[in-house]
Amino acid sequence: MTEIEIGRGKRGRRAYAFDDIAIVPSRRTRDPKEVSIAWQIDAYRFELPFLAAPMDSVVSPQTAIRIGEMGGLGVLNLEGLWTRYEDPQPLLDEIADELDEENATRRLQEIYAAPIKEDLIGQRIKEVRDSGVVTAAALSPQRTAQFSKAVVDAGVDIFVIRGTTVSAEHVSGAAEPLNLKQFIYELDVPVIVGGCATYTAALHLMRTGAAGVLVGFGGGAAHTTRNVLGIQVPMATAVADVAAARRDYMDESGGRYVHVIADGGVGWSGDLPKAIACGADSVMIGSPLARATDAPGKGHHWGMEAVHEDVPRGKLVDLGIVGTTEEILTGPSHTPDGSMNFFGALRRSMATTGYSELKEFQRVEVTVADAQHKR
Repeated sequence: MTEIEIGRGKRGRRAYAFDDIAIVPSRRTRDPKEVSIAWQIDAYRFELPFLAAPMDSVVSPQTAIRIGEMGGLGVLNLEGLWTRYEDPQPLLDEIADELDEENATRRLQEIYAAPIKEDLIGQRIKEVRDSGVVTAAALSPQRTAQFSKAVVDAGVDIFVIRGTTVSAEHVSGAAEPLNLKQFIYELDVPVIVGGCATYTAALHLMRTGAAGVLVGFGGGAAHTTRNVLGIQVPMATAVADVAAARRDYMDESGGRYVHVIADGGVGWSGDLPKAIACGADSVMIGSPLARATDAPGKGHHWGMEAVHEDVPRGKLVDLGIVGTTEEILTGPSHTPDGSMNFFGALRRSMATTGYSELKEFQRVEVTVADAQHKR
């Protein structure tokens, strides 16, 4: 592994983002219609290998249903506006109209200070479940023990535990930490947990019994974690490292496969095949879906990092509108910039390199571009 000397007393690994790599075409090509991009986790099969990020600007009960009907998985944020307010629409409208960065942060903190209502958790999950689509919902590690029973009782199919950084071993002198291994063992539903960014952290999360591991810190275009905490994930390297942990955990566990889900860095359609090429089984998409005409945020985007009462690590951003959710996911595209038809682009990328299945495509050749050759 290449390390660079930062100074006499510190060395660091060279790491790469999706922008730093490119997929290499092979001698064989295929018809895009003959390519399968279906993905299965536990007992659930999806025609589109993605999860919509549990962010209030992206997923409402209605959009979760729509995404499920299209073949994806919408993940509802159970700590957001939908579980704090009976009717969050006036607040969503207010947030979409608030463009001043300083005022937006203060107002978001005020809005999200309202308590989470346990009865609304069951109500929102039931709303999605009654539509017949696979139902997924997310809590942070800090809220999981408190609300997990309500989530499971409501009939969630897939439970997502998502935080900026999630570890299998959290040390706290102030409170009893969540024992992930025991918690997952006692649940009757598959659990996806993250984020993580290293081989070691991922391996420990896999040993908890998780069905999937989120790679990255989430938040994407709306987070400021690098500026606030000095922490950043070069996603290509992070996904490849976690994919290596998956391979070694399969040997260790006697063949148990844990899905690797890239959570962050997938801002354009070309980033999606790069994530799969680095070893991801699926991706979590946030900001591209926030640009949908039918998104709850109406082109505005923010995450739970932005509403933290002490150290907000995100902000409200105006991404604009590009098209409907369907156009962004499956086309047709009316723009040449990679903001639409993400899964049409994945099919074509796989077809151009001669692959017909996602797991095969993980073996595709990639190159690393130096700074002067980056687009």
